[in-house]
Amino acid sequence: MKKIINILFISTFIFTMNSCSDEDKTIDEVLDIESGAVLRTININNTTLDANDPSIAFSVEVEEQDREDGALFKQVNLFVSLRDQTPDNGMTPPSKSLIRSIPASNFSPGPVNLPRGTVSATLAEAIAAMGLSNTEFSPADIAIFDLELELTDGRKFDASNAGGSITGGFFNSPYTYSGLIIGCPPEPGDYVIKMKDSYGDGWQSDRGIVASIDGVETDILLASGSEGTFTLTVPAGTQELKWTYTGDSFPGEVSFDILGPGGEELGNFSNPSVGILPVLLCL
Repeated sequence: MKKIINILFISTFIFTMNSCSDEDKTIDEVLDIESGAVLRTININNTTLDANDPSIAFSVEVEEQDREDGALFKQVNLFVSLRDQTPDNGMTPPSKSLIRSIPASNFSPGPVNLPRGTVSATLAEAIAAMGLSNTEFSPADIAIFDLELELTDGRKFDASNAGGSITGGFFNSPYTYSGLIIGCPPEPGDYVIKMKDSYGDGWQSDRGIVASIDGVETDILLASGSEGTFTLTVPAGTQELKWTYTGDSFPGEVSFDILGPGGEELGNFSNPSVGILPVLLCL
């Protein structure tokens, strides 16, 4: 037994050293060789916007890191453009527009003493920045939010000059986020919600998923067991169908699929974030 433990310890030690070496190499490449900076995603708070409630905001929490541990950080510039996915009302060409600049003073030290802060914008602010009228965007269109990190020496970093190791690897710095615009009359019929709990004791949630049909709410949750199905009937003439996930004491155990009346998969969620769900099937 002692021999096995020693072997395991040595293997773990070697693996840990190799992992640290790889991680250090990535940091050296970005901060020492290129003398760059990153804007790491900590939390994606909300990326679903509502055409019927333009006060709802896109929101992400980010952490800045540079070779001076934040001392070079000047500001984050927040841009938006529209990906028009509804040609029936005409096509709106994409136009990248500045919403605002968030100064470093709006950030505060996080757990590792690097600057952390929230970057957000309402749909109303995004539409105003792009100079669009209410007829130039529709539910199912996508607002593209681009973050640009600006340093005190004038250098700027965004998705256009970030490599793969930055956008999706250790640094998790994509710089670009998509916000789905909801708020259209939904396709009527039966929507099927297939729910699962990996532990097998049901969801530990008061309300689970809340489906709102023109303001009338229905709670959907897995009360017990490892899986279950719920059917939500959306009557003809409904003007708005909104889906919201309310959270769980053990969110890592939760997953669910939402299917449309024709069996279309509208959303597949595992360990979902609390908030409005990007589920849309327009009439």
